[in-house]
Amino acid sequence: MSHRLLEKARRRLAAESGCRANPWGGRLAVALIYPNTYHQAMSNLGFLSVYQLINARPDALCERFFLPDPDDLAEHRKTGFPLFSLESGRPLTDFDLIAFSISFENDYLHLPVICDLARIPLLAAERGEQFPPLLAGGVCTFLNPEPLAEIIDLFAIGEAEAILPALLPALAAELPRGELLRRCATLPGVYVPSLYQVDYRADGTIAGFRAEAGAPPRVSRQWLTDLDAADSRSFILTEETEFADMALIEVSRGCSRGCRFCAAGFLYLPPRERSLENLKGQVADGLCRREKIGLVGAAVADYPHYGELADDILAQGGKVSVASLRLDALGRAEVQVLKASGHKTVSLAPEAGSQRLRDLINKGLDEEQIIEAARLLADEGIPNLKLYFLIGLPTEEMADIEELLALTGRLRQVWVAAQKKFGRVGALTLSVNPFIPKPFTPLQWAGMEADKSLAPKVRRLRAAVGRLGNTTLLVEPSRSAILQALLSRGDRRVGRLLPLLAGGSNLNAACRQAGLDPDFYVTRERGETEILPWEILDSGVSRSYLRSEYRRALEGRLTPRCAQDCRRCGVCG
Repeated sequence: MSHRLLEKARRRLAAESGCRANPWGGRLAVALIYPNTYHQAMSNLGFLSVYQLINARPDALCERFFLPDPDDLAEHRKTGFPLFSLESGRPLTDFDLIAFSISFENDYLHLPVICDLARIPLLAAERGEQFPPLLAGGVCTFLNPEPLAEIIDLFAIGEAEAILPALLPALAAELPRGELLRRCATLPGVYVPSLYQVDYRADGTIAGFRAEAGAPPRVSRQWLTDLDAADSRSFILTEETEFADMALIEVSRGCSRGCRFCAAGFLYLPPRERSLENLKGQVADGLCRREKIGLVGAAVADYPHYGELADDILAQGGKVSVASLRLDALGRAEVQVLKASGHKTVSLAPEAGSQRLRDLINKGLDEEQIIEAARLLADEGIPNLKLYFLIGLPTEEMADIEELLALTGRLRQVWVAAQKKFGRVGALTLSVNPFIPKPFTPLQWAGMEADKSLAPKVRRLRAAVGRLGNTTLLVEPSRSAILQALLSRGDRRVGRLLPLLAGGSNLNAACRQAGLDPDFYVTRERGETEILPWEILDSGVSRSYLRSEYRRALEGRLTPRCAQDCRRCGVCG
């Protein structure tokens, strides 16, 4: 028995603020797993909110499991000590339900490891009645659950607050596995993949889906209409996490901007906001435990009461951190709040260097706005600036890369000139990521640009940025981006790669062994009428609207942001 692992868990639990013991007492026992380490998990609001939602119920309880840290993982394997919960040290098989909260596709690779440590068969078809059913939720699962369709028994398609109140009592029923899953499949937002057959054409594309009797033809995404009905914040605080110095609070969900590459912008429609009164109450609680409040949302500065909320935090002696700021929503007041809160680095996201590509993705920004935002930050004394860009957008050419570099040069000139009065130069960081076409966005039909054509662009960026003082280039490795594209755009056949990849095979070798062509999923342009793997789900946004937005993108036409009660995309009726 590994006493060191248990003692480490006890120390973590004792150091947490907000966690409490929860006796079993015959309730539905849920094992909640974040398929990454404790450090990664404990800043994830979705994970923390689900934990709170379940433990607030009188008929259920929830305990947490995590992917062990590398040293702990080695000890688990050496000693054979099973994966255990943080709260009570119980193994996964003691629980009635195993629930995964998955936010990143690359974390799929950790599922075989977790199942191995828990001594649970990975594939659903190999798990008998003696094993608890596996449930998965989180943004990845309602973008595209199909790569996990042969592993997970049932998926929560949408937001937990809207699904769990009906699903948890249904799962508590003492029924044989098959009957239990068929009953759950009748609930809104519950997808049971074993009740659906996928037919393929000779060319590998999907011919159609066949649902068993009682299962809906497509599963509709569910969402919480009134965000004030359920808080989403740092219910538990710990020093062992990336945002250890702040209490996180969700301000809004969804975004009205309509950036055509952004999965979160479309998947969390309609845009919703919390009331100022609701947020002030959460701020008061957060400031009792941390000096800094982290405001979370797709576009925090779009929140109509952002200024008043920030002033309230500062007036109570707190500091403000924001997850995102739109360039065109950035004013002197917003920058002064960041400065007063001690920010040394602010991130902006032009996304594309050329106006042509910014119009293609419907960013709604021009170069002058970008430069003025940088000048405003520099004039107010923010020493460091981080810029986010995508490369490999549809129709991108080397000329667009040259425009990105030209924009960087102009931004650097503005930054250096404005910083001189503070007696410093400051640092400029470019974070460049390959574009990955995500499900349920207007660009879902596009292919990801192949590595062989992305590589010269990266070399050009490295050569040019390397000559600029106080400027750093960060580029996501192509291997990681390609894997993410495969897992986010794949069908259920892709799931057979996971044990191979988790076992150490590289992607090309795993694809050869599984008889799959990665380019079929990653770089291929999808046909206009092709059935896409994720279309077993209904996101609420109509396919015709997404397709019309793809055409507008290729034509370089902008689409105005959605307005209250508009009917363009189909989400609002």
